[in-house]
Amino acid sequence: MAISTGASCLLSTSLFVLLFAAMQVYRVHLASTQLMTVLGGFLGSMLFMLALTAIGNLETNVFGKNFHTKLFPEVMISMLVAVFASGLVHRVCITTCFLFSLVALYYMNKISVKVYGSSVPTAVINPVPEKKKR
Repeated sequence: MAISTGASCLLSTSLFVLLFAAMQVYRVHLASTQLMTVLGGFLGSMLFMLALTAIGNLETNVFGKNFHTKLFPEVMISMLVAVFASGLVHRVCITTCFLFSLVALYYMNKISVKVYGSSVPTAVINPVPEKKKR
């Protein structure tokens, strides 16, 4: 069961704030071992997905259903926010957040193409009949 765009925007924003706060509260624990550092980067990629969802839903509410999320500025802003939040935890979290976010972006695009159709409009080419030579 799908929820409305406004509710999705509110929910993703709330989860973003909660996850960001949790990462800051547990930043010492997340930076303690190598595995926890990788987990910190993964949580940063979750921040990326939540930020991108919130921005996309907000733009859909403001500009209408025909507005699409693009690489610049929406994806870049979401990536910068997530990488910055991960950088507050540990430097290695920046790298793992970036890599996990690229994988998440690939799969989000793949799901979007499957649900909404082709991401690039295809051109329809009508063959022009050739003139007959006499």
